[in-house]
Amino acid sequence: MTRLGGCLCGTVRFEVNGEMGPVIACHCSQCRRQTGLYFTSGDVARSDIEIRDGGTLRWYRASDKAQRGFCSACGAPLFWQADGRAVISVVAGAFDQPSGLTIDHHIYCQDKADFYEITDGRPQYALYPGAG
Repeated sequence: MTRLGGCLCGTVRFEVNGEMGPVIACHCSQCRRQTGLYFTSGDVARSDIEIRDGGTLRWYRASDKAQRGFCSACGAPLFWQADGRAVISVVAGAFDQPSGLTIDHHIYCQDKADFYEITDGRPQYALYPGAG
């Protein structure tokens, strides 16, 4: 399956050709501060994504384990890349519609903001499943 997407201003575009992992909603404090709510993304093999960058894609080292890709023109978050992994997480909301995507589960729910509830009935984990 081919999925297209990009940033708000259209300067960064991408094409995914291949399988995507489940869409995960992350409620950690970093994701919350980046997006204002929570970060939904799915993993794609690096070999299955083509990124067309009009010169505005920037990477921010968010921790000693990962970096976040965003458009420096419009500020749209686009990617999350863990060091040493052959996959890149692509923000679900950046895909052109209809995307055919659904949230599979929620992680880092212990860090979620206090102004909303998670009511979609999907599994919720305090941390990342298998961590800690």
